[in-house]
Amino acid sequence: MRLQNSFKGRPDDIILVSNPKCGTTWLKALAFTIINRSRFDFDHHPLLTHHPQLVIPFMEIFNGNNDLNNLEKLPSPRILATHMPFSLWPESLARSSCRIVYLCREPKDVFVSRWHFENKILVGHHKIDLEVAFNMFCEGFSPYGPFWDHTLEYWKEHNTTADRVLFLKYEDMMSEPTKYVVSLAKFFGVPFSEKEHEDGVHEEVVRLCSFENLSNLQINQIGEMSRMKNLVLERSTFFRKGKVGDWVNHMSHEMGKKLDKITEEKLKGSGLVL
Repeated sequence: MRLQNSFKGRPDDIILVSNPKCGTTWLKALAFTIINRSRFDFDHHPLLTHHPQLVIPFMEIFNGNNDLNNLEKLPSPRILATHMPFSLWPESLARSSCRIVYLCREPKDVFVSRWHFENKILVGHHKIDLEVAFNMFCEGFSPYGPFWDHTLEYWKEHNTTADRVLFLKYEDMMSEPTKYVVSLAKFFGVPFSEKEHEDGVHEEVVRLCSFENLSNLQINQIGEMSRMKNLVLERSTFFRKGKVGDWVNHMSHEMGKKLDKITEEKLKGSGLVL
């Protein structure tokens, strides 16, 4: 409610959107590096000393130095992140001409990643049973609404205004990261120059922001991000595997088939395939 009533969108805002556990950390790192590449060299880059989750603030999460007043103080163009469904966006932002990047991911991998994440951050609780968590996911239980509804909202916006909403799939980006780094730079309005291509700057962006590189940095391995009553967010929690298809190591074949069927039914007629 506070965000709805007080947040002021700007026409040049850049908003990074995803369901939780769809590659948010990677997308934040890539966007920050692409947009700020003229400010920092790769040998002394902020991502070498700052967690990717902290270089771009979430607009709906207020803690520490992240509040509405500080979001207002950020220079334009602002880069912000959110997990909110589009239907809950502040009106000033939803109606603006801001650019939106939506990153989706195969739901079976999303579920497994979320299950691991929630088991890691809960303190003083028994482990969440995989089958119980799976049934809840299939029924749409999530702080941000059912997985499919969330994705379809942004898919609809992409189909309506493709020049405003860039819709990406995690699996595609993993298979051709350099291609999508170039696409992101163009979408952000800061395309790579011919000289940058010759110098391999786009490839350096991919290298710096790769899972292997970021997950091995000490800043992303040691210490806590935040602590609440029964929740502890350790820096390393945001880096597990980042693999495509890891669900097969945790879910049964029957569970996979059930989730595939639900996904097919939910997305039927939309033109979107996950």
